[in-house]
Amino acid sequence: MFNVSRLNVFREVIAHGSFSAAAENLSYSQSAVSQAIATLEGEAGAALIERSRGGVRPTVAGAALAGHIPGILAQMETAETEIAAIAAGRGGRLRTASFPTAGATLMPQAVAGFRASHPGVELTLAEGEPEEIAPRLRAGEFDLVLLFEFEGVGERLGAGMRRFDLFEDPLHLALRRDHPLAKRKQLALEDLREESWVQTSATSPCARHVIRSCHAAGFEPSVSFESDDYQTVQGLVAAGVGVALIPQLALSTIRPDIQVRPLHPASPVRKVFAATPRAAAATPAVATMLDVLRQAARRAGDPQAQ
Repeated sequence: MFNVSRLNVFREVIAHGSFSAAAENLSYSQSAVSQAIATLEGEAGAALIERSRGGVRPTVAGAALAGHIPGILAQMETAETEIAAIAAGRGGRLRTASFPTAGATLMPQAVAGFRASHPGVELTLAEGEPEEIAPRLRAGEFDLVLLFEFEGVGERLGAGMRRFDLFEDPLHLALRRDHPLAKRKQLALEDLREESWVQTSATSPCARHVIRSCHAAGFEPSVSFESDDYQTVQGLVAAGVGVALIPQLALSTIRPDIQVRPLHPASPVRKVFAATPRAAAATPAVATMLDVLRQAARRAGDPQAQ
C-alpha cells in the first residue's frame, strides 16, 4: 500500500522536474525527498523516475502512478473529512432498535430530539422484543438498543457491551370500570386469583413475568385471551372478559371504560435501559442519543429517570 505522504512528494517532484525544487516547495531536505522516492519505488516494485541533464521525468510506470495520485489524494481528503464529521457527531450513522411500547412512546421523542441537534447523522430505528434485538446488538447490527428486563430475568449483554439504566416501568392492573373489585381502595395480586386474564402472547417477557408474579402470589392465572397489541388488551378488559397487567409505557392512552390501578403493596416493574457496544458508547452520536432518551424518560413523567 502506497504511503500518502510519499505520493505527495512524488507528485511535487514530477510537477517541478527536480528533487531540489520539490524539496524547497515542501520545506524538506533534498535527501529526504530522495529517500521518499526511493522508498516509493521499492513499494511500487518499479523505477518511477528517470534522471537526465534537464531534470527528472516519470518513467512509464511513474506516469501511470502519477495519473492516479489526484484521485487517491482526493479520496483520502474525503475520507478524512467524513471521519472528522463522524468524530464530531456531524455525520455517519446511528442504528437503533427498541421494544414496541418504548417505540411508540419514548423513541419518537428521542428521534425528534436527536435529529434536531444532529441533522447530518443518518438515524434508523428497528423494533423487536429484547430477546430479538439484544443478539443483533451483539452481532454488530445496531449501535444502540432500548431494552427492558424483570428482576432476575433478562438478556445477558455479554462482553464488550455497556448498559445505561434509564427508569423503572411499573405494570399496573387494568379492569373494567364497573368490575366488583374496582371499588376497593387497595388491590393485591392475590385478590385476582379467581379472575380470567388477558395478556400478551405466552412467550413474551411480560406474559412470562405475569405468570411468575401470580405463582409468587400463590395461584395459577386463568388466561383466556392473548394479544400483543395493548390497545386490544384494553378493549378485551373493557369488554369484561378478563383483567390484565399493562406496563405504564403502554398506557399513554387509557380507555374511559376501564380503570387502571397500582397493585398493593407495589406493582411489578420492569427496568428499562439502553445498551451499546463499549467502543460506540464514547461517540458523540451515541452520547447524544443517551441524553435525549433520558430527557424523553423525564417527559414521560417517571420520577426515577435520571
